[in-house]
Amino acid sequence: MELRHLRYFVAVAEEGSLLTAAQRRLNTSQPSLSRQIRDLESEVGVKLLERQARGVTLTAAGRVFLDHARLALLQVEAATDGARRAEQPERAVFSIGFLAGQEVVWLPHALRIIREEAPEVEVTLFSQSSPELAAALMRGKLDMAFLRHEPQTVGLTFQFLVKEPLIAVLPADHRLTAEKRIRPQDLAREVYVSAARTSPVLNAVVQDYAASVGIALKAQYEGENLSSAMSLVVSTGGVTLIPLYAQNMLTPNVVARALDGMAPSIDLNLGYNEANSSPLLRRILSRAGELVASVQGQSIIRYAETG
Repeated sequence: MELRHLRYFVAVAEEGSLLTAAQRRLNTSQPSLSRQIRDLESEVGVKLLERQARGVTLTAAGRVFLDHARLALLQVEAATDGARRAEQPERAVFSIGFLAGQEVVWLPHALRIIREEAPEVEVTLFSQSSPELAAALMRGKLDMAFLRHEPQTVGLTFQFLVKEPLIAVLPADHRLTAEKRIRPQDLAREVYVSAARTSPVLNAVVQDYAASVGIALKAQYEGENLSSAMSLVVSTGGVTLIPLYAQNMLTPNVVARALDGMAPSIDLNLGYNEANSSPLLRRILSRAGELVASVQGQSIIRYAETG
């Protein structure tokens, strides 16, 4: 099995079409690509794709293989980048990734520590979804990131920071805004909006919560991110559940309410690549407790309670 087989398979799986993958991403012919995929399936020993009139779909084995293929390609890319950086003069640049909106809470305190430890270092910032941040860490594109404990990662360490309670977000004119706290049973009667595709860990927490309180929260609409999820909340009159920090991102046409009873929570972690030998990273990690204390002491966000 060669790397090109993995690249070809990932391209076909993501495009859902042999022809589209061949033309748009691989610069090859469809017959040649079909042969490569058949060779891969022959070597693996199972069928990975179902050929259909309008494209291809993954088999159960193909879905499992896709996750591992992506990880393998990420590791190769990280190894290549690492080797190239080893031959270049060291650059005083430190890259930090944030879940969109978390930088408002954590960046001022993180920057203070960085300036104390290495005032000459240039800091670059990135805001992405948690899976994207994890992928960037695996590729060596980020030094550290504030993210969820993503599954299907290789070579990453997640250092726990805080638990973030979830809150309900609903349209400003929704009848439930009259309540200070939203009962789980009230959620079950509403249109539910999810951001499962870009927030799989959050979705798992929400579903575990729903099961624990005996309700079903089956998404009728799905946003690409928190912002689009809140737009869908307004347009559909539905509700969504988000981490407490995201109340910083609320627009005037939505409101947040605490959940009645024991609110579910989601962990925020400081993630980094175990292969990263940055001395500054190690010094920041040694002061993670101080970082958390600074945020909890000065931020308007209160992680211990929702109101």
